[in-house]
Amino acid sequence: MLTHDTALIYGRYLRQSLRSRFALFFGVLTPLLYLLFFGPLLTGLPLGGRGSSWQVLVPGLLLQLGLFGASFAGFAIIMENGQGVLERMRVTPVSRLALLLGRVLRDATVFVFQAVLLVLAALVMGLRAPLPGVLIGFAFVALLTVSLASLSYALAMRVRTPQEFGPAVNALTLPMMLLSGLMLPMTLGPAWLDVLSRCIPFRYLVDAVRDAYVGAYATAHMLYGVVVAVAFAVLAVTVGTRVFRTAGA
Repeated sequence: MLTHDTALIYGRYLRQSLRSRFALFFGVLTPLLYLLFFGPLLTGLPLGGRGSSWQVLVPGLLLQLGLFGASFAGFAIIMENGQGVLERMRVTPVSRLALLLGRVLRDATVFVFQAVLLVLAALVMGLRAPLPGVLIGFAFVALLTVSLASLSYALAMRVRTPQEFGPAVNALTLPMMLLSGLMLPMTLGPAWLDVLSRCIPFRYLVDAVRDAYVGAYATAHMLYGVVVAVAFAVLAVTVGTRVFRTAGA
């Protein structure tokens, strides 16, 4: 029953995304601009890590794609609520967990597709990374999307307007981006900033994907990254499902 309901919701929202091709490709524009205009500035610089500057930058851009894209996914819930879509869903027997999973799996599919486009562009510009490492990076993007989209939908169920939702998300995502080392390794900064960044769970995901992009899979960074990503996803889906149930969505 849960699988069937999730597939129905997933299919519905995926078809919506496929009909909006402009939004599908526009979502990858920001990390692509970072890749085109910021990436060449790092070429040849000592970034304190293994591999080339592209193997440092591209993993961060992949997770930046998931961070900002999934964090703002809740806008769709606010619009649906205003249009009465959620009200109609309340009278259906569809599982509340399926209502959440269908949405977040659609989001994961979209952002992994955008991540593939980003990596293809990076390969043209000079990125060289092992295929298993690239695939691991896509898996982390999917897990991050599931986590943040679940929390984004939960927050959107608790606020009334986009004017409340947008600033709240910005206030959370910007510090996380700056402190997780998405653009540059935090080891380049002062010791206090490096220590502070370890309180941000995305730091461990970034370090793990960077290891994967140089072919280092059996590392402490990879272990911590996998544990944090899976635990965060389970926690976020649990919170999101509880909010969906209590809100009657």
